[in-house]
Amino acid sequence: MQDAISKKQAHNFNKLEKRIRREVGKAIADFNMIEDGDKIMVCLSGGKDSYTMLDTLMHMQRVAPISFDIVAVNLDQKQPGFPEHVLPEYLASINVEHLIVNEDTYSIVKEKIPEGKTTCSLCSRLRRGILYKTAKKLGATKIALGHHRDDILETLFLNMFYGGKLKSMPPKLVTDNGEHIVIRPLAYCREKDIIRYADHNEYPIIPCNLCGSQENLQRKIIKEMLNSWDKQFPGRIETMFKAVTDVVPSHLADINLYDFAGLKATGAPFADGDIGFDKPDIPANPAVIDEDDQQEKLANQVQIINLS
Repeated sequence: MQDAISKKQAHNFNKLEKRIRREVGKAIADFNMIEDGDKIMVCLSGGKDSYTMLDTLMHMQRVAPISFDIVAVNLDQKQPGFPEHVLPEYLASINVEHLIVNEDTYSIVKEKIPEGKTTCSLCSRLRRGILYKTAKKLGATKIALGHHRDDILETLFLNMFYGGKLKSMPPKLVTDNGEHIVIRPLAYCREKDIIRYADHNEYPIIPCNLCGSQENLQRKIIKEMLNSWDKQFPGRIETMFKAVTDVVPSHLADINLYDFAGLKATGAPFADGDIGFDKPDIPANPAVIDEDDQQEKLANQVQIINLS
């Protein structure tokens, strides 16, 4: 009986691992994230997402038809009680090139932000600046961050609800100063898959204790909303993320994105024509897709990972 349970657990993890690797490979291919000769600076926080990203990119490095280097970088921000031995020991154990950057951003944040106020914004700005400087020093051509699909959707709704913008985290972008390319290889991966993957691999997780128990309340509200939808309406999260990848500018209202002022009726069929009175193309009874089975079948038919 125990052997049967162990075999089933191993089988399920194998499917999970294949799915994460396939989704990372697809994101890399879709956005041309990694090119031959790249040096990827993998930002490692000690959380589940960055461990999973590093592990998957190391696998890609072994199997990809191109050559690229990886250097893992952790920023030790000097939070009290930070276990500074954990990451160096782990990175040495998996034989990956790494660098620990020591910068006391903790003292700056505590000095500038009043007690009880959210520290995340200033902390992330300071961290970002240090990482960009480190990437330049290392000669890195790409900076890899561990944001996943759920982070992208949460940011979309945060910007809509609180910022009045239709904006999220792109899987690939150029930094403000124009000096670096930032990539998010986990852009297609679900957080619940990453949690399972990290738990199984027993990564030495380091929680962010700079804020203590403080949370970004707005992001927490959005996360709870999305988790509730995911439980009540299976498949809705997948559909919403697909919408992020299939934008129709002519049917929004951004005059900087689409030339509404210059529209003319030509008397000929028009690709961006008015379908405002048509019903949305939604199946009457949308089926809930078993992603594991679907992806396993696809894996046997198509090689999605194509980094060439």
